Amino acid sequence: MKKASNYFTEEDKTIIEQAIARAESKTSGEIVPVITCVSGRYDRSEDIFGVLFSLTLLTIAWLSTQEITSIAGQWETEVTTMVTLPWAVAIIFVGFIAGAILASFFPALRLIFISKKEMQQEVERKAIEAFHQFRIRGTKGATGVLIYVSLYEHNVRVLGDEAINEKLKQQDWDDVCCLVVEGMKSKQPTEKIVEAIELSGQLLAEHFPIAEDDQNELPNKLQLID
Repeated sequence: MKKASNYFTEEDKTIIEQAIARAESKTSGEIVPVITCVSGRYDRSEDIFGVLFSLTLLTIAWLSTQEITSIAGQWETEVTTMVTLPWAVAIIFVGFIAGAILASFFPALRLIFISKKEMQQEVERKAIEAFHQFRIRGTKGATGVLIYVSLYEHNVRVLGDEAINEKLKQQDWDDVCCLVVEGMKSKQPTEKIVEAIELSGQLLAEHFPIAEDDQNELPNKLQLID
């Protein structure tokens, strides 16, 4: 899985940060884009893969060690296997651990076992954590906005502080989310994130125009979480 820190070049980061500065020059709002590698730990999906991996190993061991022998004087044959109960337990135990480790290092292996609902919940939870982590909640006018992008889940969330939520609803941010998603799908993340930031600035400027004593309370920076 590609790290968030490797997703953008230094030039890309500069372009995005310049877009933040331009957008905030027209509003008292603070825009903070955050890109994260993955939002959830998804331990359960790793365990499921571990169980299936161990059962697959056991099946392979069972079939590959079978011996078929004919019984003298009879039409029947006898099937035996070298996999005894202790060996079966050992294979399941080692296979489970190995499968869970594989799913941990190669996230694509666990993807099929993660529901869309679980992903959405994890992204929402992590977005709220990021909202607090980067001090977006608690600006002077409660006008901070988070644009949260989770690469593994292919999911985008926009969260606003209290003052913004009184004026703008989630439907108002749908176009912002769509721009980011479009950029990720078309392999043009920088261009579309810039457009999303500019649109966010326009929405904020309608309700929160820049004041004469406005101060830049949060860094104009693309925040990356690996």
